[in-house]
Amino acid sequence: MAEEKQLQFEKLPAHIAIIMDGNGRWASARHLPRMAGHRAGTENLRRIITACVEFGVKYLTIYAFSTENWKRPEDEVKGLMQIMAEVLDRETAELHKQGVRIRHIGRLEGLNEKMRKKIIQAVDMTKENERMSLNVAWNYGGRDELVFAVQDILREGLEPGDVDEHTIAEHLFTAGIPDPDLVIRTSGEMRISNFLVWQSAYSEWYFTDTLWPDFDKEALAEAIRDYGDRERRFGGRKPEDEQTAYAG
Repeated sequence: MAEEKQLQFEKLPAHIAIIMDGNGRWASARHLPRMAGHRAGTENLRRIITACVEFGVKYLTIYAFSTENWKRPEDEVKGLMQIMAEVLDRETAELHKQGVRIRHIGRLEGLNEKMRKKIIQAVDMTKENERMSLNVAWNYGGRDELVFAVQDILREGLEPGDVDEHTIAEHLFTAGIPDPDLVIRTSGEMRISNFLVWQSAYSEWYFTDTLWPDFDKEALAEAIRDYGDRERRFGGRKPEDEQTAYAG
């Protein structure tokens, strides 16, 4: 089985990040309330986490709740918080058993004490696990993260000349986590929505019309295969392009 997986994915991204979009539209298409879509999306998350563990992905980052999501109707925000609490209660032990490390990225401020406690407990329970790291972006925004990093640097009293890209990376919520190789956005929207704005500078992006609750294991495999067909150059050029440039 391991050999088959290796053949299936000639290049496997070490870190996949996902903007899980389309829960509301999924529910609307079925004449269901929006919260039914969010619950369906949560159920799908379990399947995608399991697939990533099976495929050998080392890091998975999910965009669960943005700093902008607070602007949604109060009942929807409360519903999302309740779903998150239920997921932590129901799934943490199983993820721990699978060797998944849970890590929160974002600000715990703004969350009620009960939610903060659940997140901290999940992070603490799984902190020694090494099979895969699940990074949950909850109350997260890319610009807010950069503000946080700058504030942290200023608090340390560093001189301007001492600050470089490495310094900033060390002060992000994702410190110690490699940048994503592949970022997936479901539902057909083609924008980054303030997600990992620093870390995704050289990521490969994959956009699909599939709504998040329908984005299954095979859809994930297709995204990985598409990634494997690409050549990442990080701002450089193909070797043959270099030869052409010097030839003449």
